[in-house]
Amino acid sequence: MTEFTVWAPEASRVRLRLTGAADHEMRASRGGWWRVEVPDAGDDYQFLLDDDDQALPDPRSRWQPDGVHGPSRRYDHAAFDWTDTAWTGRQLPGSVLYELHVGTFTPEGTFDAAIGKLDHLVDLGVDMIEVLPVNAFNGEHNWGYDGACWFAPHEPYGGPDGLKRLVDAAHAKGLGVILDVVYNHFGPSGAYAPMFAPYLSERDTPWGQAVNLDGPHSDGVRRFITDSILMWLRDYHVDGLRLDAVHAMPDSRAVHLLEEIAVEVESLSVHLGRPLSLIAESDLNDPRLISPREAGGYGLHAQWNDDAHHALHTLLTGERQGYYGDFGTMECLAEVLTGAFFHTGTWSTFRHRQHGRPVDPRTPGHRFVAYLQNHDQIGNRALGDRLSATLSPALLRVGATLLMTAPFTPMLFMGEEWAASTPWQYFTSHPEPELATAVVTGRRSEFAAHGWPPGDVPDPQDRQTFVRSRLDWAELDKPEHRQMCEFHRRLIALRKSRPELSDPHLFAIDVRHGDRFLVMRRGGCLVAANLADKPQRVTLPGVARRVLLATGEGVTVQRDRIELPAETAAIVAL
Repeated sequence: MTEFTVWAPEASRVRLRLTGAADHEMRASRGGWWRVEVPDAGDDYQFLLDDDDQALPDPRSRWQPDGVHGPSRRYDHAAFDWTDTAWTGRQLPGSVLYELHVGTFTPEGTFDAAIGKLDHLVDLGVDMIEVLPVNAFNGEHNWGYDGACWFAPHEPYGGPDGLKRLVDAAHAKGLGVILDVVYNHFGPSGAYAPMFAPYLSERDTPWGQAVNLDGPHSDGVRRFITDSILMWLRDYHVDGLRLDAVHAMPDSRAVHLLEEIAVEVESLSVHLGRPLSLIAESDLNDPRLISPREAGGYGLHAQWNDDAHHALHTLLTGERQGYYGDFGTMECLAEVLTGAFFHTGTWSTFRHRQHGRPVDPRTPGHRFVAYLQNHDQIGNRALGDRLSATLSPALLRVGATLLMTAPFTPMLFMGEEWAASTPWQYFTSHPEPELATAVVTGRRSEFAAHGWPPGDVPDPQDRQTFVRSRLDWAELDKPEHRQMCEFHRRLIALRKSRPELSDPHLFAIDVRHGDRFLVMRRGGCLVAANLADKPQRVTLPGVARRVLLATGEGVTVQRDRIELPAETAAIVAL
């Protein structure tokens, strides 16, 4: 006998439809659940609500082989032959992250194809890959943030077994896997869960209706999210989750959902005997997310730090538009390096209000994920252009040096290590004409407000927009790209060989700066950076013994002084 269950607390009738068989009436049970046991059940199934004849996939479907609109297929997690039984996990502190999108990481765009590139990441020195969302969405290619099925991996990528093969192979090579997950909204097509229960609230997010976390029947909605989280960690053996845009998950209940999640993940971590990491994306600048529960926080392990990105980006590029307006000074970068956030209850000209809250200086810096580039900061530009499209190789190396020697958890975006020339643009493949038109129109209208002619903004629905965004691995055969990759490899290796360079203690950092130069003391090391287009002589707070790594030629040290050519940085030992 096979039991089928579904949560539909407001339905008066629920039927199970098995492919090629008669429908089965389900019986109501406690908590709004419906159940039925069926002998000799087939693999594919759907549900029918009330007296409606529309057959719907399971909101908790583990496998959608025919797409998000098709029948659900039974999937046995225990049937996969794992080889990572000796894997004891990878902790986030001290790790270097690498963000990748399965669909554009390789020409094939599959989990199995990604396995073939893991040796490159091991050689680079990466510790954990952070995979953009892979839950099933409508269409072939997409960033992944329009997911419709929160329990099923996208079939064109390789489905459930494909994801498990990738995780298994990563663990075999010593790489942890963090999965990006989206629980703040459902995608615009193929999300049938709200037909079964009040999964949505009356509030809105920039991407659709917010999820119901505190209204009637929200207990079941919260359980839906938490069970999905536990599934990825337990059944797919992933080592952590990046929770997308948690600021768009309004929750007025006394115990916030994020705290509930942290408690359950901690219990699972203890049971499995390996570290499990929860990383939040939030624009609130609220350290409560990563403060321990004993101190009144939510107990998450880390959060993305856009302030670190903005401080570096504005200094390197000179851009000041939009939310970059408050950034762009050496003072700003110094504040971020020693305090994590720039906006700490201070005025934000972009928001026209005060923003953020100070970080306790005892908070370890590894709880903040920092980056020069990520999928948002590249892909949400009109042309999806990387820093390599505008910055000199010299400045790219200076930026990488500051990132890798800061007290945070550093993250690279795929291809950044070799200064990839391919853009990463916003692409979709919605099959519905009305939705496709709305996406194209909305994208072009958004950038028209910033002065971009509509014809200059890539069409998200044009397949070539997706194709252009694929990495070109052949670039690694070109000297300029190979040299940049080798620099990143040496930089990461140095970070790991000198404990001072990964020391997370914010209170132990001393930063001095002047006209386009900065010196950061990291224990027995100094990081000196000249962002100016002219050479500079900089006085050091100590006597330099030797240069450990320089981003270019011509760096010289004389006791407490260093000569830095234009657009150059150096790491020196005291």
